Amino acid sequence: MNDEQSNTGSGGTIQAIEQTDSLREIREALAKARKHLKSIPDDGNPIDRARALLDVAELQLGLGQGGDAWMQAREGFSVFVDYEHWQDAVEAADILYQCDQPGSIAALGQGIWLAVTFPVKAQSTVTLLNHVIDETPDDSDGAAVAAMVAHYVVDLRTEGDEKTSLSFLTTQMIARVAKRHRGIEDQQTLDMWIEMLQLNDIPELLKRLARIVDVMVGDRWWFDREQLRARLPVH
Repeated sequence: MNDEQSNTGSGGTIQAIEQTDSLREIREALAKARKHLKSIPDDGNPIDRARALLDVAELQLGLGQGGDAWMQAREGFSVFVDYEHWQDAVEAADILYQCDQPGSIAALGQGIWLAVTFPVKAQSTVTLLNHVIDETPDDSDGAAVAAMVAHYVVDLRTEGDEKTSLSFLTTQMIARVAKRHRGIEDQQTLDMWIEMLQLNDIPELLKRLARIVDVMVGDRWWFDREQLRARLPVH
């Protein structure tokens, strides 16, 4: 065996050991998370229990247990919506999407609806909209809509360093979508593309996103949107 083969083999062994250690750590963390979940009394704080469910679900995802993670996150999602914990609900929707189950796309759509409707963290909203880009065919306008809404949300909800960082991210998202959609790589053509697709018309953009979400969710809504809209503060 030459030195190159020896190094390759050694590296593979080290990687296998590190992976084994990582899985062991996740299993240990999962055992602790389950113990914490069981310690919450039946009449305890529902939000505490729902967050404990999400902790378990995240660790189950790390072990490839998507089906089990789905059940935990799905229960948590409903609690968060019932108690108007929108940020937690959006995070639960992200986990449900990652579970890769039959209802994952519907969960993503509902998470996006909540994230755009209610003032949750811009980073969380951007994350969900980026999933839409990943799920959308290259020649579809849906990815462009998602990217532009992400950029709009960042502009609306952030300031300072956070705005600078996230605006850079969403600008890159828009550029990536434009390149795969029409092969666009220069700023002038990008600006024309945005104008052509009417992506700078915010009211129309949000209507288009709503239609995309309707397609994603179909008839599998887990909450009444009109009732939730009624909870929005009146300005």
